[in-house]
Amino acid sequence: MVRAAAILAACVAASPAAACRLALLLALDVSSSVDATEDQLQRGGLVSALTAPEVQAAFFANDMPVALAVYEWSGRYNQEVVLDWTLVDSPAALLFAAETVAASVRSHAEFPTAMGYALGFGAEMLARAPRCLRQTIDMAGDGQNNEGFGPLLAYREFAFDEVTVNGLVVNAAEFTSETMLIEFFEKEVLHGPGAFLEVAQGFEDYERAMRRKLERELTPPVIGAVAAPERAG
Repeated sequence: MVRAAAILAACVAASPAAACRLALLLALDVSSSVDATEDQLQRGGLVSALTAPEVQAAFFANDMPVALAVYEWSGRYNQEVVLDWTLVDSPAALLFAAETVAASVRSHAEFPTAMGYALGFGAEMLARAPRCLRQTIDMAGDGQNNEGFGPLLAYREFAFDEVTVNGLVVNAAEFTSETMLIEFFEKEVLHGPGAFLEVAQGFEDYERAMRRKLERELTPPVIGAVAAPERAG
């Protein structure tokens, strides 16, 4: 089997300006459906996932580094950068990223779920990211779009041609209105080649789902390997 490292090397030779193999942008849901305790579980879960040994190994599984950024989103005009673009080229840089998220304070708590606007904001962040071989947005959420345009329109109106959007559903089965949340993510949120979905069974499960998703996104793929299932829960 031909390993992806050989493919990446060929891409670097053709595009010497590339600074990293992946620009990874993590989007955290801080809409009004997420209470203070759930936000702490989400934020803390991300920090724990970033510092998990298997995720650290995935970050440094290739000589080319990863560019990482994090933002939170809710209403149509309520997106805030938590961690601006950071080139994770050493364990110290990864620790800095995790500590920045750990020290962050939620910016909004009272606005609805404007996922199309959140994706538009993400596209604008990717436009100023370091030059990388691939670009991925992680869209995490516990609800469907309920304000403004949705993800499908965002994909038509913003620069998403070479961007993969993966999803992390926080499944809350006790809310009747969210019984179709997984289907919504599969049909409207996932975008681009290799896009996949992880499911957290409540915010208590957020760290596990995020850890699995990061490990899968960051590990250099093996070309010709059997494709993994598109959703894991």
